[in-house]
Amino acid sequence: MKKDFKLTDPKKAPARQVDYVKHEISKYIARERRKPLKDGVDFWDFDCKIGQDQETAEVIHVAEINKGIDKIVLQNFEQFYIEVLSKPGRRTKK
Repeated sequence: MKKDFKLTDPKKAPARQVDYVKHEISKYIARERRKPLKDGVDFWDFDCKIGQDQETAEVIHVAEINKGIDKIVLQNFEQFYIEVLSKPGRRTKK
């Protein structure tokens, strides 16, 4: 998913729009995790970037997506860019 999300909507309160965006991203991640794994793959991992636009997007961990969205909301941006790409993950032995 490479997408620009708007944080303002004339029909919704700003807090509801933020919840909607977070829910859409969570649905995408859940859908990707349900895909069948290939041989030699232990889990689906994700490469994530978030920022005001594609050029200023910073790399983050998938668990930090909601924190990143909250940071953008505090900066009063009208929209933001997010990139969530799935990749095969392999467990490493400890």
